[in-house]
Amino acid sequence: MILIAMVTGWIAQMILGRTTPGKNNWAEAIVAGFVGSFVGGLLISLLSDDGLDIKPSGFIGSIVGAVIVLVVWGAIRGRRTA
Repeated sequence: MILIAMVTGWIAQMILGRTTPGKNNWAEAIVAGFVGSFVGGLLISLLSDDGLDIKPSGFIGSIVGAVIVLVVWGAIRGRRTA
């Protein structure tokens, strides 16, 4: 599960352009992957009537959820430093 969360978070970081060669924030990727999988993956899987089985719709939903988590996380982090 940790590996799947890490991959999901890493893909979300790539989509947002937050990865740099040799310097990835793996802790952020894992947290975003777990939260994104829970929120996005569960919602998409239930809405597409796939249940809780591992299906492509759940993986896509996990990536979308992780992207949303990273965007919100970045907005909150940006407010604190401003």
